[in-house]
Amino acid sequence: MRLKQGFQIFALSVLSTIFTAIPTLAAQRISTFYGIIELSISIASLETYAQSGFIDNELAVYTQRLNPEDLVTLRQLLNQRIDFNSVALSQFLYSSMGESALEYVGELIQTDAHQNGFYAIRSTLILAAADPDGLTLLNVLKQFPSDTIRVNFTTAQQTIAAFTQLFEQIEQIDAWIEQQSLIAETASSITPSLDLHTSGSWRWRVETLTLYDAQRDRELMIDLYRPQFNQPAPVLILSPGLAASRTNFAYLAQHLASHGFAVAILDHPGSDRQQLQNLQDGAVSEVVQPSELIDRPLDISAVLDELERLNQVNEAEPFNLQQVGILGHSFGGYTALAVAGATVNLTQLRSTCESDTIDVTLANPSLLLQCAAVDLPTETIPALHDERLRAVFVFNPIGSSLFGADGLSQIEIPVMMVGGSQDAIAPALVEQICPFTWLTTPERYLALIQGGTHVYIAQREATALPILDSPDPLLARRYLKILSLAFAQTHVADRPEYQPYLTAAYGQAISQAPMRLRLVHSLAIAELPETIDFTCPGASPEPF
Repeated sequence: MRLKQGFQIFALSVLSTIFTAIPTLAAQRISTFYGIIELSISIASLETYAQSGFIDNELAVYTQRLNPEDLVTLRQLLNQRIDFNSVALSQFLYSSMGESALEYVGELIQTDAHQNGFYAIRSTLILAAADPDGLTLLNVLKQFPSDTIRVNFTTAQQTIAAFTQLFEQIEQIDAWIEQQSLIAETASSITPSLDLHTSGSWRWRVETLTLYDAQRDRELMIDLYRPQFNQPAPVLILSPGLAASRTNFAYLAQHLASHGFAVAILDHPGSDRQQLQNLQDGAVSEVVQPSELIDRPLDISAVLDELERLNQVNEAEPFNLQQVGILGHSFGGYTALAVAGATVNLTQLRSTCESDTIDVTLANPSLLLQCAAVDLPTETIPALHDERLRAVFVFNPIGSSLFGADGLSQIEIPVMMVGGSQDAIAPALVEQICPFTWLTTPERYLALIQGGTHVYIAQREATALPILDSPDPLLARRYLKILSLAFAQTHVADRPEYQPYLTAAYGQAISQAPMRLRLVHSLAIAELPETIDFTCPGASPEPF
């Protein structure tokens, strides 16, 4: 629903923005103060409209300026069901990460006595998720343990402004990147002779390895995709995101293996899908421990050590460990960047996570995960960089506050970052576009999928929120296969004939509706048009 001018529809604007971002609440009435004027509406009025479409006199005061499309959106919003397991939701809301989110949201949504709604929100969400009617906005409203829900006007206003500004800025910078890619396209030309989306000519097999790291008492499960030839195969390691599985990107591993790469995908114990199951079962109390930010990069080095050992015992199918690259998605993107040489900046991270600014948890939800690292003592962070890596490919990575400009500038190998302009978990503007401008390595690429989200088709079954779904997951997966192959062939396998497939011209050649692809090699926020008022958070006024 669009944001409107005027206090008459402010309450509905608050509802639409907040309820779209997070599951929310109320009992008999929802109320806020606009100056000295109290604006309120009964839950019964909203329920009548949700169930029948009838707008009574009370609701009509707020809907008179809404167009038919907005009214349909409001009704859908009230009735939309989100399928969350109540036990899993409860475990999350009692974790440190969940409580951090509740603390902030509780300042926004308060009890009848104007107190932080932390406990009321938690109980309401759990009860609604367990109810046969499920976690709908209306059901949540009915469960809230207070006669009146108080919306903090100031915080709500700031929240709306933060979201509106973020969406407007990403649209503006998205359009600017499109212009930059078109300018770069005119400077080069390419006649594609290869279809990088199709499978390669090599047969492959997959085997599952169990690796025990005795030094860290950590067991890793690895799916190893091996092309069927006797020459040493270049190696790619893929790190999945939080609560993901090594099977999520099996299609990508199969594609790369068919083109001659040995691909190892691993589960990171403590932040994989099993960890999510353990949380739901009550076996663990946290979504992720801060130590995972250290253990994940060390897992990559452990896998490389194991491949070196396998080379010694199986000379018939060797790995080319002089040609090693890493891929990572989301939290796996952090993992890949860390092991590629980016350094964690705890000083900057603590400054961000202790800030009272509105975007700490809402406009950039990935900060809930990044801020888990604030409890790490600086002296316990070992060297995470593994010099055996030659290139790093990350898609929807997080880490803007974990690394900052100084940390990312330490990477000296080729980097490709892929982002989606509609990513609601790791917003492209702050998690990919800004970090890209902080890179100093000469070989760097930014691919922006216009309309792309945080997830890809192999992960769709785990998506509970429609806002996370891609409008065309097959197309997003197509881009991922093409870009990763071109990048790996060029910068891992030393095949310069693939370099033309990393140009803006080729990005334009493969770009399709409804999600256009833009590919650039350089970008500087300092060169933004004056009409776009934006500075990367945590960066100097004139970033690289």
